[in-house]
Amino acid sequence: MTVKRFPRPTIVAAVAGAAAFALLASGCAPAADSSESEGGKIKLTVATFNEFGYEGLFEQYMEENPDVTVVAKKAATSNEARDNLTTRLAAGSGLSDVEAIEVDWLPELLQYSDQFVDLTSDEVEGRWLEWKEEAATDADGNLIAYGTDIGPEGVCYRSDLFAAAGLPTDRAEVATLLGDSWDSYYAAGETFSAAGTNVPWFDSAGATWQGVINQFDNAYEENDGTVIATENPEVKAAYNSVLDASSTLSAHLQQWSDDWTASFQNDGFATMLCPGWMLGVIEGNAAGVTGWDIADTFPGGGGNWGGSYLTVPTQSEHPEEAKALAAWLTAPEQQLSAFASKGTFPSQVDALESPELLDSTNEFFNDAPVGQILATRAAAVEVTPFKGVKYFPINDAMQQALTRVEDASMTREQSWEQFVTDVNALG
Repeated sequence: MTVKRFPRPTIVAAVAGAAAFALLASGCAPAADSSESEGGKIKLTVATFNEFGYEGLFEQYMEENPDVTVVAKKAATSNEARDNLTTRLAAGSGLSDVEAIEVDWLPELLQYSDQFVDLTSDEVEGRWLEWKEEAATDADGNLIAYGTDIGPEGVCYRSDLFAAAGLPTDRAEVATLLGDSWDSYYAAGETFSAAGTNVPWFDSAGATWQGVINQFDNAYEENDGTVIATENPEVKAAYNSVLDASSTLSAHLQQWSDDWTASFQNDGFATMLCPGWMLGVIEGNAAGVTGWDIADTFPGGGGNWGGSYLTVPTQSEHPEEAKALAAWLTAPEQQLSAFASKGTFPSQVDALESPELLDSTNEFFNDAPVGQILATRAAAVEVTPFKGVKYFPINDAMQQALTRVEDASMTREQSWEQFVTDVNALG
């Protein structure tokens, strides 16, 4: 799952999260919830965020394993989940038996891999795309997390709003209209705006930034961890480019805010960058709204936004049972079920080759062949960005910088200088 991170806490909160990690060796906290449920069953808690598509799977697992009760805990955002994890990890207790994590904060956790159960097993050997598994393997070869989804991106759009603007609505024609560059995507937005619909082209600068920044090999850090975010001319140029587009095309709706959620019911915007996991978010927020579709294209060629993992903290009182549950949830069969439920695109090799995936359609998105579209979008991804220990807090600072400009609390130049200050404060 991914991605998925707004509203953002302040940069102070991000630094506080890092400080919490530093307390790992000495912290103590209140005891975790009882691991036994009524009737002597083993209780396994699973903490996720946003939409993983697991609700029906939990019920299935309990039916197949009558000695286990699964209790779901779902945070509203990735940031909320990360704050909870870092606090309880530092305290030494209170974590769920299975904790979902997002790829952008995985590098932070790898520093403390001894706080997570080694999930290496013959049962899962070769299950995932190689790069997905490598990202969760520590320097000693321990696998600390099982991969859930990846986030290949297309462009979701409101075909009814396109029709009102006199633009094509057929997804193949829309793909041609949008093109495969950021310039062509923004130009299509200007054409849409010129039609006088009074509807913004995309939701926010921050959301658009996620598509842009994931196409850089090294945006914020060199491979040795050296921070280059404030000096990288590509980052500064992208910052200006996104804000240029935002000034005329954005709805200025911070993702995951109440206003953003409500906007799906009142023609808030015409397009949005759309990783697979976003399909379930859109359908949930836009219930009863017709017109959503997805085009098989993406600005800049290809992009992957997000992708999550399941870990088993060593705090768990039932690590073997938790490991078994995490393995089951991330098996190809269950990932295909999660994809059908919420659009979370599998990272498992067998699932990616499955006709069940490739032939799948989505009724809400005008019966779009989402399996084939997202598989094509996954094949178009050519860059796997380097994400070091400071990637998450730096990107968090950038998101805040963009938001300050969109809400007019700072000028573009002032907000950049604040971004520089925030990054420098990370040390």
